[in-house]
Amino acid sequence: MSIPNSILALLSHTPLHGYGLKTRFEKSTAEAWPLNVGQVYTTLRRLERDGLVKPQGEGDAAQQVWKITQAGRKSLSEWFDTPVTAPTRNELAIKILVAVTAERKDVSDIIERQRTATMGLLQKYTQYKKEAYRSKDMPWLLALDALVLKAEAEIRWLDLCEQRLKRRTSS
Repeated sequence: MSIPNSILALLSHTPLHGYGLKTRFEKSTAEAWPLNVGQVYTTLRRLERDGLVKPQGEGDAAQQVWKITQAGRKSLSEWFDTPVTAPTRNELAIKILVAVTAERKDVSDIIERQRTATMGLLQKYTQYKKEAYRSKDMPWLLALDALVLKAEAEIRWLDLCEQRLKRRTSS
């Protein structure tokens, strides 16, 4: 997830202050990715340093309204035009791989706890999707679709891990 590019995308629609960016970001991602307001302000300062945003008018830092520059629009367009191909860091995969490498005895317990938690999330996301259909909130619905598919894939991967580990211990 690229926070700077997400901020540029939000600013391409309308100028906003930092807290407005935080709120819009969280709404546009179905509140699945909370954003620290301090991170927003730090990112805005970096974007300003790079000439991608600029403050609109005068005001104190907390109420400063920001707008995207032409350079920011160009950078945003390049981001939208570039496919995402690099794998993202997956904390669950790292946890299980490290547990297996460390030869922990309770790897199956880790897998089972995660499966239970992911099933709970899947149920929650499915309920949220019903609400999103009723409200016709397309960004929320699309974010929930991604979360449901990710949860389903995670459960399948956990099942595969469990099968492979059982085979390994039985041979």
